[in-house]
Amino acid sequence: MAHSDKLANFIEDLWTKGFKLSDRDVHFVYFGKNYANAEEWLVIFAVRATLQLQFKFDESFYIAVLEYLSQNKPKSVRHAWELLEQKGLSKQKAPRTLL
Repeated sequence: MAHSDKLANFIEDLWTKGFKLSDRDVHFVYFGKNYANAEEWLVIFAVRATLQLQFKFDESFYIAVLEYLSQNKPKSVRHAWELLEQKGLSKQKAPRTLL
């Protein structure tokens, strides 16, 4: 799989699992990627974290997560979760507040 196809494949995989992002949501995911100048793995992480923490795709939450992580430059998924947990966000607690 080519590196540039990972995000598209991730979004397609979400669709097959029942998380049907609208065309607008998909465009916003790519907008956020370009806006934050983020690596694909970080964009995928931000989408996944948004869905896990908000139980839906929330554009403002996604962009806040992506900007925060882009600024803090995590080196791994584990480090990215640690950064979110430092802000009070965790998969177990799932608060609905923005960063």
